[in-house]
Amino acid sequence: MTTALLPADIEALAARVVAENTALGRKVALAESCTGGLVAAAITEIAGSSAVLDRGFVTYSNEAKMESLSVSRDIIETFGAVSIACVWAMATGAIKNSNADVAVAISGVAGPGGGTQLKPVGTVVFARAYRNQDGEPEGELKHFDGGEGDSVRASIRHQATICALELLLP
Repeated sequence: MTTALLPADIEALAARVVAENTALGRKVALAESCTGGLVAAAITEIAGSSAVLDRGFVTYSNEAKMESLSVSRDIIETFGAVSIACVWAMATGAIKNSNADVAVAISGVAGPGGGTQLKPVGTVVFARAYRNQDGEPEGELKHFDGGEGDSVRASIRHQATICALELLLP
């Protein structure tokens, strides 16, 4: 008897990411913070994922972002870890420190605590960078509704994982 490790919608989307990137011969890298490796876990749940996933960086702390992805202290001190500037730097660092053709970075406030008036719980930022890209990586800020109670964190991380996987589709 086998049971799915992840929800069906995440697994189905990860299967598309693996299939479509395999067809292109494209390698991906991930720089995850609030998702804590869920995006990489979703991809590696799919048979054949080794043709696509080069590596993932789980950089939950600010120190990890600076050490593993070369995010500058100035960016974190000026804009915070949950900012377009930070995920741009994370995505760029993931490209520079991998053999990937495309990298997606995620950082956010998954809750249930930790939100502020400027960055409430459910604020998640994403960036996508390509190898040999001209200009800045693409960035996006989203506000996810986590609902109420104990499921807030899981809901926000689920929605962020879906969004990150969508960014890896060609």
